[in-house]
Amino acid sequence: MTVAREAAHRVASRRAEVFGANAFDQSEGAAPEAVTTKSTPTDPVTVVDTETERFVRDRLAELRPDDTVLGEEFGGEDEQPGAVRWIVDPIDGTVNFLYGVPAYAVSIGAQVDGVSVAGAVADVVHGTVYAAALGAGAREIAPDGALRELRANPITDPALALVATGFGYARERREKQGRVLAELLPQVRDVRRIGSAALDLCMVAAGRADAHYEHGLSPWDWAAGALIAQEAGARVIVPRPDSSSADGALTLAAAPGIADRLIAALAAVGGLQNL
Repeated sequence: MTVAREAAHRVASRRAEVFGANAFDQSEGAAPEAVTTKSTPTDPVTVVDTETERFVRDRLAELRPDDTVLGEEFGGEDEQPGAVRWIVDPIDGTVNFLYGVPAYAVSIGAQVDGVSVAGAVADVVHGTVYAAALGAGAREIAPDGALRELRANPITDPALALVATGFGYARERREKQGRVLAELLPQVRDVRRIGSAALDLCMVAAGRADAHYEHGLSPWDWAAGALIAQEAGARVIVPRPDSSSADGALTLAAAPGIADRLIAALAAVGGLQNL
C-alpha cells in the first residue's frame, strides 16, 4: 500500500511535468521520445511508465531485498519456490493517462508460488487505494485515510448486471472480443469500458460494477485487482500465473449471485475460450 501510494503521487506529478496540458502538443514541452509503442502502434508506453517501474523496483529492493519482481516494462527474474514475487504494473491504463482520461492506476501484487497473497491498486487521479491480503478481506482507503470494507454487490439477476470489460490491441483479438460482447450485451443491464483492468476489478470489489471479464491480460494486470475482488466476495477466474497477454486467457470477477449464470452465458458465446 505504501509503495503503491508513493508511486501514484509520482505518476500524478510527472504527467504535468512531462506532457504539460496536452500529451499530443509538443509545444507544451513533451519530448518526442516521451511516448513509444509496444505490441502494436496503438499500445503506448510513456517515459512515466518506465520511470515509475524503476521507482517501485528501487523501493521494493529497500523494503524487501530478498524478493523478486516481475514488471510490465522490465520483465523479471525467475520465480523462486516459496518466495515472494512482486507483480508490478506502473501505470495500468496508459492510454487513459496519455489522453488525460481520469482512470489509471498503479498496481502492485505479491505472489507466492503463483498465488496472490497481497495486493494494492492506487487510483492515481482520485487518490484512493484498494488493498487486500489473502484471507483478510478487502478495503478501500480514501485520501483522508478513511477505511471502507469492500463487498461485491448482492445482485442475483444477470439481466440487471453492470458488466465491465476491455479489449486487446491486436485487430484479430478485438474482432473476436467484439463478437463475444455483441452476444453478451443483450443479456445484461449494460457494459462499461473504463480502460484499466486493475480498476475494473476493484470496481467489482467496491460494488461499482457487478462483474468484469477480459481476455488477454498479463499477470501485472490482475495480480492485485483479482485478489481484491476475491477478498470482497466475488467469484474470480484468472489465467495461469506464467501466462502472457498473447495467450488470450480469460480473467473474470463476478458478484457471487450472478457468477454461475454469467459464466454460462459467456460459455455459450465462446467467451471461456482463449481469444
